Amino acid sequence: MTPTDGADAGRGRQGRDGRTRLPSWRWEALRTTLWLVPTILVVVAALLFAVTFSIDLAAYHHELTLPFWFRTGSPDAGRQVLIAIAAAVITVIGVVFSITILALTLASQQFGPRMMRNFIRDIGNQVTLGVFVGTFVYSVLALGSITSVVSGPNGDFIPHLSITVAEGLLLVDLAVLIYFIHHIAKSIQLPEVIAGIARDLMAAIDAEFPAQGPAGPDPAAGGSGKSVAELLKLVEERGYAVPAVESGYLQFVGYAQLVEIASRTDSVIRLDHRPGHFLVAGRPLATVWPRGAADQVAAALARAHITGPHRTLMQDPVFAIDQLVEIAIRALSPAVNDTFTALTCLDWLAAGLSRVSGRTLAEGVYRDKVGRVRLIESDPSYARMVNRTFDKVRQAARGMPAVVIRILDSIGAVMEATTTDEQRRVLMRQADMVFRGAEESVAEPNDRRDIERRYARLLTLAADSPEG
Repeated sequence: MTPTDGADAGRGRQGRDGRTRLPSWRWEALRTTLWLVPTILVVVAALLFAVTFSIDLAAYHHELTLPFWFRTGSPDAGRQVLIAIAAAVITVIGVVFSITILALTLASQQFGPRMMRNFIRDIGNQVTLGVFVGTFVYSVLALGSITSVVSGPNGDFIPHLSITVAEGLLLVDLAVLIYFIHHIAKSIQLPEVIAGIARDLMAAIDAEFPAQGPAGPDPAAGGSGKSVAELLKLVEERGYAVPAVESGYLQFVGYAQLVEIASRTDSVIRLDHRPGHFLVAGRPLATVWPRGAADQVAAALARAHITGPHRTLMQDPVFAIDQLVEIAIRALSPAVNDTFTALTCLDWLAAGLSRVSGRTLAEGVYRDKVGRVRLIESDPSYARMVNRTFDKVRQAARGMPAVVIRILDSIGAVMEATTTDEQRRVLMRQADMVFRGAEESVAEPNDRRDIERRYARLLTLAADSPEG
């Protein structure tokens, strides 16, 4: 376990500073709703009506003149147009979204429950709902304005501009409806679902393990105080366990806040869980040494971590790996029997692991500004990511030569991107298990020879690759 520079904790390394990432977490929570964007668009529609109504009033009092093509007939004609628009829009909202959710429910039975969450999270779906609801609200406001002004010497008040804008919004709704149907038909296709999860995986890897770490002095050279090994022993023998307040998945940890409170109380915190782990109320969340700082650290921990009913990609790239693996093993199940889907998942998983192989994983030790170790957590192990990628797929693919060959090809693709012997040993461990399983389960000699050739290539790659 290698120390991390105190500047990382103080200034905020991407993906590790609670002060820089907490707004991102809040944005992610708001993004996974169907009310935020529609609410904003409803407010925009109300403001648009306020503008057009003011112009209509000015035109009614002859303060300005509207173009002739804004004329919309009598008040009764205007009411009929607005009633028709409002009724049509609200009907489309109910019918289209009901059918869409039904289709997504059926699709999620094959792809997994992530389909419904992705539907809610998709900005295109949120904008579509917002545009329709905004049009409905605008039409209702315009309809009420026809009777809100008593007829005067200038005749009956007719909001010509507002009615014309409502008709224009109806055309916009038609275009959005066509887009929405195309978007949904495209988004429920399995390759699109897999590619979308893979994009999330790449983004999570880039956020959590940036290609270039922050500039600064060598952390090992700037350290002071007790070593990590000494502190771990003290925490284990004399530390006080801080229990989790509530059960749920650990979604976010504010590392910078914890380093700050540990520095202020002259203590050391060992986190027993990483984002993505499940917390049980009453079980240890962290251990603090010395015991005298436990109360203050416990209060800081309550503010610096967030739990929820499900995992998220914030600080947890393994979640995206698990999603792709889930699709792959569902595809390999006898009920689905979709080998090509599993192969597609393996291709994207290999791409993600290749990107991780070229990055420096966060070491799990955080120092304060003077170089003292203040926070220790379990490493985001490369071996854990590789095992989560291949273990379940390897087990589900037993006796399937096509999938076994693709697993070995994927391991080879990842191995070409590795930078250390340790990474190659982790990959070769998986390759060895795949090869032994194939020897036991693949009966066809020609298939076994294809597998042997892939395995021999991996042995050559592992032997020829220089130490990074």
